[in-house]
Amino acid sequence: MTPYWKIRCTGACLLIAGSAAAQQTHDTAKVRDLREVQITAPRPVREISPGQTLQGAQLQRLGAQSVADAIRYFSGLQIKDYGGVGGLKTVDVRGMGTNHTAVFYDGVQLGNAQNGQIDLGKFSMENMQAVSLYNGQKSNTFQPAKDYSASAAIYLSPLRPEFKAGETHHLKGSVKTGSFSLFNPSVLYHQKLSSTISFSLNTEWVHAGGQYKFRYRKVNGYDTTAMRKNGDIDAFRAEASLHGRIPSGEWHTRLYYYDSERGLPGFVVNGVFGHIDRQWDRNFFWQGQLRKDLSKRYSVLLNAKYANDYTRYLAPDTLLLYVDNNYRQQEAYVSLAQQYAIRPWWTAGLSADYQFNLLNASLTNFSYPRRHTVLGALSTSVTLPRFSAQAALLATLMNEHVKKNTASEPKKSSLLRL
Repeated sequence: MTPYWKIRCTGACLLIAGSAAAQQTHDTAKVRDLREVQITAPRPVREISPGQTLQGAQLQRLGAQSVADAIRYFSGLQIKDYGGVGGLKTVDVRGMGTNHTAVFYDGVQLGNAQNGQIDLGKFSMENMQAVSLYNGQKSNTFQPAKDYSASAAIYLSPLRPEFKAGETHHLKGSVKTGSFSLFNPSVLYHQKLSSTISFSLNTEWVHAGGQYKFRYRKVNGYDTTAMRKNGDIDAFRAEASLHGRIPSGEWHTRLYYYDSERGLPGFVVNGVFGHIDRQWDRNFFWQGQLRKDLSKRYSVLLNAKYANDYTRYLAPDTLLLYVDNNYRQQEAYVSLAQQYAIRPWWTAGLSADYQFNLLNASLTNFSYPRRHTVLGALSTSVTLPRFSAQAALLATLMNEHVKKNTASEPKKSSLLRL
């Protein structure tokens, strides 16, 4: 008991002494004026269906090689990587499958009439400004009808030229190297053509040998170390874009080209792992977008695209079957989206899209399918200080034609989302 009271007494004495010293040093009766401090911050954007976004410096700090590497940091999705730098990389959200995840590049959806899968490994981070993931569609009534047609959506936003006062051009070059004989140089160039028009060019080459040692062991059998081969890739990508501003609007147009040759390592079974399958890809597309505010309440958004994709698959296995298949697909797409502000807190949107796809192949008795797709979307959004709501109605009409076999029946569907 004695030490306890002694400690309390000592603490009280120190407190009284400290208070007395403070009274002698500072005049508490004097009035002091504090300078005004202003704190400002942008109002957070409230979304009904919030998405996940990586952009700017945050995106660059990841050090990701491709878009597939960057979106690994998002939650609620699964990445399927079929191995190596040159392996196919796809994504599905909430277990819905890759075909139900739409990928939009610079505001226009990427398509694949052959299998509906988009290889995210083809898109580099050197020319990427933001990557976003939405479980559903964005909380926006001013968008194409395609944006409403998928259960999940990934939005890839390439860099747009931005210049400070006195700047007319930017040039950036980089070289990456790493394991498996990786060599990856790239060049990014931005040029200011006038006060309203700018130009962007980005090129990249990816080379990797893809060879690595692995251990192969069989239960109650042999144990060996082998070399994984035929996982090489040579890929070249080039993008060029023009960006412009007009009164109460803006526009941009883009050319994209991708050319690659890669090996397909294949499976390992019964000690056989020396596959020599090869694949060639050539992808080209042009797309453009125009946004214009025709009045304070009425705005229009026009999108157009043409894509031409070529794929060759070679499997020269003479023991089973020699396969050398060529596939070529083309796509034409046009979209018109409109938005009208009924009130400052109430907007309505109407969108109509048309898409045409065809697929040709060097196969016997191939069907040569042609598909016409029409989509229409009607949406409305209400945003109040403490309440937000959005509703959308999507109608889809698909019609297919084939030269051989039997085409699928025309399909009609409607979807209401709240």
